[in-house]
Amino acid sequence: MFAENDPRLSHLLEGIVRLASGDLSSRIEVSEARDELDAIIMGTNLLAEDLQIIYEELEQRVQVRTQLLHEAHLEMQKMAMQDPLTGLANRSALLEALRTALDAGSAPGEGPAILLMDLDAFKSINDSMGHTAGDQVLITVGERIRGAVRVTDVVARLGGDEFAIVLPAASADQATVVGHRILAALNEPVELPGRSVRCGASIGLSVGSPGQSPEDMLMEADVAMYASKAEGQNRLHRFEPALLLVRRLRSQLVEDLRAAIKSDGLTLHYQPVVELASGRIEGVEALVRWNHPTRGLIMPDEFIPLAEEAGLISELGHWVLKTAVHQLRSWLDASRVDSKFSVRINISATDLQSLQFIEDVRNVLKETGVMPEQVVLELTEVAIVRGNELDRYSLGGLRGLGVGIEIDDFGTGYSSISYLRRLPVDRVKVDRSLITGLGSDPSQPALVAAVLQLVRACGLEAVWEGVETAEQVEILRGLGCLSAQGYFFSRPVPPEQIPLLLADQPESANQ
Repeated sequence: MFAENDPRLSHLLEGIVRLASGDLSSRIEVSEARDELDAIIMGTNLLAEDLQIIYEELEQRVQVRTQLLHEAHLEMQKMAMQDPLTGLANRSALLEALRTALDAGSAPGEGPAILLMDLDAFKSINDSMGHTAGDQVLITVGERIRGAVRVTDVVARLGGDEFAIVLPAASADQATVVGHRILAALNEPVELPGRSVRCGASIGLSVGSPGQSPEDMLMEADVAMYASKAEGQNRLHRFEPALLLVRRLRSQLVEDLRAAIKSDGLTLHYQPVVELASGRIEGVEALVRWNHPTRGLIMPDEFIPLAEEAGLISELGHWVLKTAVHQLRSWLDASRVDSKFSVRINISATDLQSLQFIEDVRNVLKETGVMPEQVVLELTEVAIVRGNELDRYSLGGLRGLGVGIEIDDFGTGYSSISYLRRLPVDRVKVDRSLITGLGSDPSQPALVAAVLQLVRACGLEAVWEGVETAEQVEILRGLGCLSAQGYFFSRPVPPEQIPLLLADQPESANQ
């Protein structure tokens, strides 16, 4: 075959050693002999070329995969610090920016500042127009905030309709200017398909001081924001230490209210609803009162918003429902009222969002044996008009039980009543503002007559709220109005006084 002293053997051996060490670019020289040894050398070279191609392809794949992994890591980092809807920073990124600004220190009179904001009336947009419209509003709000702040400021969405802005180095006055620029930007309408909406905000401001943590600053801004909400829409409030006391008192009041609901610490007063033609008391409206053990009587306009904010409104509503219907059962058992007498109970928009509420009403009717038509549930006009499909389903379910449904505060801001034709309601309670001038303004009777005609055109009847004079009663009766309530007939009274009022009815009312 070939001589043992052929130098090509040593060349072949050296080449194989180089290839084995990883030098795949190495090649073994082929002689002119083109014999079997050269064939082995050529085969070895071909194998080296194949190995080199495979290695280069693998190396290229590794580089591509490494780049992809790096990009994925960067994307994950970005996702971890970014709100997916608006592209703004998220809570984690905001706290990190605030921590960095606090660690960096600042000039006297300047510190990192934070503006915390919550959109006014965003829930009603979401409920009435759907989450797609709500998302578009949030995106637009984010863009407007970015356009109103400084280049160095960090804008974040913390979740829901809550946004925050970190100003790394700013005085209280500078941060206030930025805050008011944001409020001005949000004052412009947001254009949605077929409709434009306005969505202002309430803003709380906190300016950092040495030794503070990001969480402390965020808490202070949150306290200031709620103070801003209490002052009205589209406001900015700076944190003050006294606000912490207000927050603690409010938190304590929430706990007291929770305990009062669970331990029957609330009471109901009842205001008569009167049939105008006869003077007969046809029913009562149940109105909740809270006699606090240390603060005395607290009125609903103070503790009901508190219940809504604290998520207690459903528990409160269930207590009112159960107590009022059981009270009606007591009057029936004592023959104080007849089967035509009804009790009106205010329910919240939150109740309509819970399918459990229908079962609660069914169970109370079953427990007491009260006829469904003797229970009338009152909802505000705002809750009904802005309601979604679940609300309408709940209304239908309640009507299926046989209870009455009445729209409260009718006429307080909606120019169209065409929605009345589509809703399963029995009556509307006309807001007191529509009869304020009745008896003193010559044009007022014509307005009342027009409202009555519109309501009846929808196949409904009206209860007129806020009646305070005999003259108003006569005008309403003359116009053909059927029912009314107000201080002229009676203020809300404890349950034990209702039998006395029933006994004082005109003789014609008892016939």
